[in-house]
Formats: sequence, C-alpha cells, structure tokens
Amino acid sequence: MATTDDSRGTESYTAKFTDGPLEGKTIRTDFTGSGEPQPQLTIPVAAGSKKYLYRRSSGLEFGETERPSAVDYRYVEAIVG
Repeated sequence: MATTDDSRGTESYTAKFTDGPLEGKTIRTDFTGSGEPQPQLTIPVAAGSKKYLYRRSSGLEFGETERPSAVDYRYVEAIVG
C-alpha cells in the first residue's frame, strides 16, 4: 500500500472514461494544486498529433480518504493539430 506525508491522503486518482473513443479505459492522474480532481483531461493519441478532450462528470467513487479515488470523465471532442 502506498503511503504519503500528506494528511489529506493520496495525491492521485483514477480517471474513468465513460464514453467516446476511450470508453471503458482508465488512467491514473494527479489532483490539482488545490486538491480537486482535474476539470478536464487532454489525452494524446499514440499516432499523430491528435488528442482527445474529456471533461469531468458527476460520477465519483470514494475509498478510505475524503478525496475521491475515481472520477468519471465524458468525451468532448478530438483535437487535431
């Protein structure tokens, strides 16, 4: 089990993609500097310069801390460039 010196708990959480091209996939990402889940995530696609934009939705899961252990994200658009 990971430990941290931060009394608020872990510094990262699982982002769950609920739709779009990454539906069903998850990644581990850090909380913002203020301790909140990221409002949006931009995920680079392996080939080329395309990225997928996802925004945080209302789904939250909690473990043993006050911060969420998992957060749902909804697909917004593909960004090329």
